[in-house]
Amino acid sequence: MIDLRDVSKSFTLHNQGGAVIPVIEGASLTVMPGECVALTGASGAGKSTLMRLIYGNYLAASGRVLVAGLDVAQAEPREILALRREILGYVSQFLRVVPRVPTLDVVAEPLLAIGCDRQVALDRAADLLARLNIPDRLWTLSPTTFSGGEQQRVNIARGFVHDYPVLLLDEPTASLDEQNRDTVLALISEAKGRGAAIVGIFHDDITRALVCDREINVSDFAARGVV
Repeated sequence: MIDLRDVSKSFTLHNQGGAVIPVIEGASLTVMPGECVALTGASGAGKSTLMRLIYGNYLAASGRVLVAGLDVAQAEPREILALRREILGYVSQFLRVVPRVPTLDVVAEPLLAIGCDRQVALDRAADLLARLNIPDRLWTLSPTTFSGGEQQRVNIARGFVHDYPVLLLDEPTASLDEQNRDTVLALISEAKGRGAAIVGIFHDDITRALVCDREINVSDFAARGVV
């Protein structure tokens, strides 16, 4: 479901004389359906950059980034949007939503975007919010008013509400208490069980040991130097 071959990425600092900062060189990895792969490596090695390359937020300088057969590095914007809507989910560390939209609608939106019946989508959203211990009295409020931990759990619910065939998880259990961490691990295991291919950044060894099938050290792909 995910196949990267010889991917590289650099950033140009236009406000510093056009200096080029190489970040990743020669990155290759494959993630099969039902597999969870952890990205590891030192801070700054390029873990988040690699995730954003897969999601299409960053454009690879070279190589191919295949997700369900679509080369994200070469795809048109409309193709990437369709991929995200139907196939590729991403749980980031931060919740970004339109203010004043109720939490229940925020979580249900990915299902509504693919034409799911509204009541079915809301019921699924409610189930996930309950599992993640978001009190139902908050569901009609905007999550922009929530604490950081509550926003994180809303973000997780939104990321798992649709059965995406491919999931990217950026530290989904960071700062969660043990009960909510266990719920997230259960959601990941359920996604693996239905055949989702998952790439994740996980902040602790216990989480990786429980849900990840293998690890890839992104430091092996780290570029060096300034051009």
